[in-house]
Amino acid sequence: MNPNLLFITADQWRGDCLSALDHPVVRTPQLDALAAEGTLFEKHFANAVPCGPSRACLHTGMYLHNHRAGTNGTPLDLRFTNWAKELRGAGYDPALFGYTHTAMDPRGLPLTDPRLQTDEGILPGITPVIDMGTHCQAWKTHLTELGYPVPDFDGATYGQRDEDYANPDHPKPLLYAAAHSDTAFLVSRTRQYISEQTGPWAVHLSLRAPHPPWVAPAPYNERYRPADLPDCVRHDSPGAEAAVHPWLAEHLRGRNISHEIDARHRFLQASYYGLMSEVDQRVGELVAWLKAEGQWDNTLFIFTSDHGEQMGDHWMYGKAGFFDQSYHIPLIICGPGLSQGHRCTGFTEHVDIMPTVMDCFGMALPRQCDGRSLVPLLSGRDGARPAAHFEYDFRHSEAQHTLTLDMESACLNVIRDDRYKYVHFADLPSLLFDLQADPGELQDLALERPDVVAHYAQQLLSWRLRTTDKTLSHYQVVRGEGLQTRGTSAAG
Repeated sequence: MNPNLLFITADQWRGDCLSALDHPVVRTPQLDALAAEGTLFEKHFANAVPCGPSRACLHTGMYLHNHRAGTNGTPLDLRFTNWAKELRGAGYDPALFGYTHTAMDPRGLPLTDPRLQTDEGILPGITPVIDMGTHCQAWKTHLTELGYPVPDFDGATYGQRDEDYANPDHPKPLLYAAAHSDTAFLVSRTRQYISEQTGPWAVHLSLRAPHPPWVAPAPYNERYRPADLPDCVRHDSPGAEAAVHPWLAEHLRGRNISHEIDARHRFLQASYYGLMSEVDQRVGELVAWLKAEGQWDNTLFIFTSDHGEQMGDHWMYGKAGFFDQSYHIPLIICGPGLSQGHRCTGFTEHVDIMPTVMDCFGMALPRQCDGRSLVPLLSGRDGARPAAHFEYDFRHSEAQHTLTLDMESACLNVIRDDRYKYVHFADLPSLLFDLQADPGELQDLALERPDVVAHYAQQLLSWRLRTTDKTLSHYQVVRGEGLQTRGTSAAG
């Protein structure tokens, strides 16, 4: 029997926020139980931020320097395949509940095409059963039918607070009951869709939580007391933080920063964690239903996020730059014939997800993919990476202009292993952090340790050379023999 696929992404979920990984506050009993049924990847990293670039890596198996969809709104080249296209070619009808944040390739389209009016387009090859994103029209219609007031402004629905709530010790909850939240709505529609299928199915459930605005429904808004939450990892002042690097100084001048760690921050943090608890509960309910329906044992289950969240660390909110908080994310995979209760302590990356899906479904890996299948790790064997790699393209940002960088120079690459993190900017100073002595990434050692910088710069250059686009590089036209295939190459 052909397997099913339940591919779940949360949005902006930090990799340390699982109780299975000993987070000091967050409790995720449902996800912990799923990790015990499959494999928990302790050092899984997104390859890019923000949402659009990261999801392009996730869906195509390609690094940013190859797919080039570097910012939200940068089109994803239509010539690239993705896991949904490949499964469609194998007879599946991949269904989307949520969003993929894929900007449409404009070539061949009139400028008036409505798909060119938003950066939140749909990944080619997937059927949008429920298209959410900022507009969240399907959810707004559902709320209206239930008698709730909904705002006209796009995206504001996610931030509607219950202004009658009067407990000063907790953040105000979402105006809508937990049973009617966006997370509950998407999970409910997913369950309804699966119940109507008569053959194998493939579902991508792309949840918005715990993305801002951080407004958790009751009772999740009261799940974590603000006074009990962990302190931020940061220098003593924004000025001291800014002194670490010119890019950081310019970024901290912008809006996505936390210049005051005060009660408001604690409330945002409590809501952020509360939204995680809501997702944990709903995912657990969906899995329990699949088990009751006899579908779980034939389903490949993947839970991850597109990227992380700074949440006040380094005086920043959001996702940007080079800190682990923006890139380290959860990954849990369960499936038929795969190991149970296994923990992978080596490095894995988002580009590995598409190859893993292809491998689990017995399909050939498209040559474009830079990632490698995680199936050996899912079967309890070795094969993790010795280091993680990620990239950040900050073209079109205020920092690009204030630092007088051209668009192609407004980027950075990172290599990070268990000992060091090396950050290479195209036209700005490099950074080096000793992660054993300085896990908070507070002290730049690039000038003090030129020997280590040289070693990691060489490693980063070798990675870029090995992972250059290889779409046609294995072909050769030979005189008198025609087109020849000259072997294969290893993944990144």
